[in-house]
Amino acid sequence: MNVNLVPRIDKVVVHVGVGESGQRLVNAETIMKVITKQQPVRSIAKKTLPTFNIKKNEPIGAKLTLRGKVAEDFLIIALKAAGNSLKKSQFDKQGNFSFGIEEHTDFPGMRYDPEIGIFGMDVSVALKRAGYRIARRRVAQKKLPIRQRLKEDDTMEFVAKKFGVQILEAA
Repeated sequence: MNVNLVPRIDKVVVHVGVGESGQRLVNAETIMKVITKQQPVRSIAKKTLPTFNIKKNEPIGAKLTLRGKVAEDFLIIALKAAGNSLKKSQFDKQGNFSFGIEEHTDFPGMRYDPEIGIFGMDVSVALKRAGYRIARRRVAQKKLPIRQRLKEDDTMEFVAKKFGVQILEAA
């Protein structure tokens, strides 16, 4: 098989939506820092929602991006915390997938602390093949050849083989 056609992890984005600023957001950032060993960035509200007491430009969540070996190591742990199974509906047509983790206590070494509470998180994974840069570069930009594009089936096969994840049929 051609080595350049083997999918690889481009990035892993971890997001915790708290819905409010203050101590709960600081607690969520602390948990993310412990789990990923990286400093998260705050995400802000784009518009005011009076029913949820959210004001525009108020920090309401935290996110961070992992790449390379760190992303791969985190993904192994996160998939185990999510039950080592994904649904077909969690994969998109471009070869990316997302899943949620209901409680941060599912990660190894994390315990429930009544002072902090329980936080869930979203994990989004972007995959690529070698040569994807030709579609994004500034000079001599070209369309990505069909052979280099990732499809849903390629991603499912890669994830099942590399991480031992069971792919379930959507109900």
